[in-house]
Amino acid sequence: MQRPISRTIQKPGSRSLDIPSVVDDLQAHGQYTFRRHELDRFVTRSDEAVQKALRRLNQKRRIASPRRGFYVIVPLEYRAVGLPPTSWFIDDLMKDIGEPSYYVGLLSAAALHGASHHKPQEFQVIASRPIRSVTIGRTRIRFFTKRHLDTTPVQQMKTVTGSMRVSTPEATALDLLRYVGQVGYLGNVATVLAELAESLDTTRLLAAARSDVEVSCIQRLGYLLEHLGHPRLAGPLARWLSTRALRPTPLRPDRPVDTARKNSRWSVLINEDVEAEA
Repeated sequence: MQRPISRTIQKPGSRSLDIPSVVDDLQAHGQYTFRRHELDRFVTRSDEAVQKALRRLNQKRRIASPRRGFYVIVPLEYRAVGLPPTSWFIDDLMKDIGEPSYYVGLLSAAALHGASHHKPQEFQVIASRPIRSVTIGRTRIRFFTKRHLDTTPVQQMKTVTGSMRVSTPEATALDLLRYVGQVGYLGNVATVLAELAESLDTTRLLAAARSDVEVSCIQRLGYLLEHLGHPRLAGPLARWLSTRALRPTPLRPDRPVDTARKNSRWSVLINEDVEAEA
């Protein structure tokens, strides 16, 4: 769970701190999130008075609430945007939601790994159950659902306020094919993969593939990597897939395959010509 505010604010002799003072003190100690119930130890006001104080701070853009009862402190330099960078509070938010096994994924993870040709317009997070998107000011957090979340290779990445869970470059590559329709389709995926390839490790890529339950994603990824000129990365995937009974899978799942040509090596039906942007 998120650290309670009582660890960062010294409790006064009489419970007389006002809400703005609590918020200021939290920020001064490097903490940018808090929960409504944590304020009760420091104020004597009624719940209605506390809620009014929080609403006033929200109207002044001093705080924002991406989830009921959960608040993010907004430093002055981020007032126009509406929120500080999502990386500052995503770990606390997901723990508050009850999704500690979340991870930052897709285009957001790819950008963190250096593939930023197409800067994502939203912060993309993978969770084990459906969660509504959050939009505050210019910030949008979009959640994607994945059943077998715990098998995805992730890494802890440091942030200004702590750390957050991010899919590894290899797991990110596979997820881009899994959610291809939501991340700009194949042309965009190919462009991101062309940049992400520099961060991919053959051993870790094969391990990520073996932990994946959707073989069709591995087939598409292998084909694209080879098509983009990375046979060193594609080779181990092809050798592993050769030991399995593969079903022909369309390169682009949402398009017909009536006139598609088949790539026998990957058992992929080529129903779209794909090129990465320069």
